[in-house]
Amino acid sequence: MNAVKTNNKQPHLIVIGGGFGGLQVIKELKNKPLQITWIDKNNYHTFQPLLYQVASGGLGPDAIGYPLRRISGPIKNVVFRMAEVLTIKPESNCIETSIGDLNYDYLLIATGSATNFYGNANLEASCMQLKSIPDALDLRSDILQEFEKSIIHQQPDELKQILNFVVVGGGPTGVETAGALAEMKLTVLPKDYREVKPENMQVHLVESGNALLTMFDESLSLKAKKSLEKLGVKVWLNTKVENYDGKILTFNTGEQLITDTVIWSAGVKGKIINGLNPNAIGRGNRYKTDEYNTIAGYENIFAIGDVALMTADAKFPNGHPQVAPTAIQQAGLFAKNLLRHLNNQPLIPFSYFDKGSMATIGRHKAVFQSFGIKLSGYIAWFAWMALHLMLLVGFRSRIIVFVNWMWNYFSYQRAIRIIVRPFKRG
Repeated sequence: MNAVKTNNKQPHLIVIGGGFGGLQVIKELKNKPLQITWIDKNNYHTFQPLLYQVASGGLGPDAIGYPLRRISGPIKNVVFRMAEVLTIKPESNCIETSIGDLNYDYLLIATGSATNFYGNANLEASCMQLKSIPDALDLRSDILQEFEKSIIHQQPDELKQILNFVVVGGGPTGVETAGALAEMKLTVLPKDYREVKPENMQVHLVESGNALLTMFDESLSLKAKKSLEKLGVKVWLNTKVENYDGKILTFNTGEQLITDTVIWSAGVKGKIINGLNPNAIGRGNRYKTDEYNTIAGYENIFAIGDVALMTADAKFPNGHPQVAPTAIQQAGLFAKNLLRHLNNQPLIPFSYFDKGSMATIGRHKAVFQSFGIKLSGYIAWFAWMALHLMLLVGFRSRIIVFVNWMWNYFSYQRAIRIIVRPFKRG
């Protein structure tokens, strides 16, 4: 079965993934002399940097999700298929999907990353994660359900378990999620849950290293930590999570916390697909690629973004950062190189251009560094908001996010606090 009719006069490229990398490739190859089949298991693009705001009730899922067919529909040389890719069959230039087999001339894997629990089955079974819109909706429901439970269960031990919220991982996702939870403690609990004393809610941020936001300058890392602590977050540094059974969280120090909610943001791994040679998979479960994003051992299969491990760049011997700018830059160069290859022109090696980093902690609190410029506080916060608005896909999404942010800013309230689908543990 072949679910896509191909034009034999033009090479057929299959792009797997509707994230930042896959999306950029489609934009770059729009109406070029290629036939492109774009595949994703969802029919929407997720703006992952704002998932934590969906989880904390600041935004609805439609604000950060954009239909992929809205992008592919007008492009004559692109067709979209909502499907799950099961196996790659490189010997026959074919992929097996949930809707049938598809043949390709060129294959691009842009599947992104998944949460890395480092082989700990208990953590994987019991912790929340924040990699998708369903994850964010589950977490939002869990948080609100815990608030509701806290009204009924007033014993100190019960309240401690219900209202202890633990975020594991001191990167941008962990810092932003912890800050959002702390703001909910300050703004949502006092108004919506008057029977509960806000001081009963505790937010913990656990980091195995000796600093938060290690990709930032040390001074900004310290400012982020102090900002979180001012919001009431307890920051645990040099503390590794050993186990969590759904109730008791155990650290390598021997200390324990009782909690219903642990949010894991302590690492990611590449989201690979079965079928390629295991020798092509390297550190972090990522495909080893050369400087042209070609997967090791193959001539017409490529990987970009979080799932690609390019070690040819001397500045990044362990691979490039698993962030959106990497995927977007690699996608742009891949598209250019594919066209150059079709025209028998020499290829251009990839070189990552680091534009800087930013993270928000809460209202008027953020850190920003770029080209030697280091900012924090109001200016960094406004810069963070402006950049994220600009990067959102679709004018409607930008308007929705902007309006919700203005509402949250002036009302001190999270706009969307409804439990659409109750979260069930286990």
